[in-house]
Amino acid sequence: MALAVTSPPKGSRAARTRATEDRILAVALESFGMKGFDSVSLDDLAADLGITKQAILYHWSSKRALLDAVIDRAALELIIEFDGALSEDGSGWSRVESVVRRIFRVAMRRPELLGFIREISRIGGDASLRVTADLDPFVSRATAYFKREMDEGRMRRCDPGLLLVSAYSTVLGAATEVEVLRAVGIEPTLRSTVVRRRELLSFLYAAMVAPEYARTQAPR
Repeated sequence: MALAVTSPPKGSRAARTRATEDRILAVALESFGMKGFDSVSLDDLAADLGITKQAILYHWSSKRALLDAVIDRAALELIIEFDGALSEDGSGWSRVESVVRRIFRVAMRRPELLGFIREISRIGGDASLRVTADLDPFVSRATAYFKREMDEGRMRRCDPGLLLVSAYSTVLGAATEVEVLRAVGIEPTLRSTVVRRRELLSFLYAAMVAPEYARTQAPR
């Protein structure tokens, strides 16, 4: 039986502490995701927040400890975004398409979130291991889903774990083009994003869906 999580009373010291930590994490996520971890100092974060560096260090002992907390926050937000799509009714291609569409919506609405995940891949080491561990419940569900779809003949037979990694890399790369374009001063239009998403869906459909099943369902 899951334990109920209760928030501290408004105005209490615990509530103020949580609010401050949430604010620091939000600004750190945006800064690390859009500028890169190495390019942002604690002094930079403190200036953006209007607080002192020591105030940040009161909550986290170092910049690396703050990074770990941001990783946990980002992973939780991703799971909330994508797990709903994986839980939707339907089978075969429809769920994959739903997840891809959500990723593109996140890329447009929250570019710093996917940018941060890409930054963690660049950092590697313990940071990558931490985000991998945080996302493991979702990854396990997605891998099991692919395996079931292969067993049912709706997806091409291959290693489901490798399929997930390949699809993840392809989708993340395409979705974060939005952030790259913004970085050089080009604001992606809704039309260009829809076209890029449609092309990606067609590519994934051809690569993943079993030929026999492809005759009965086509990508939208």
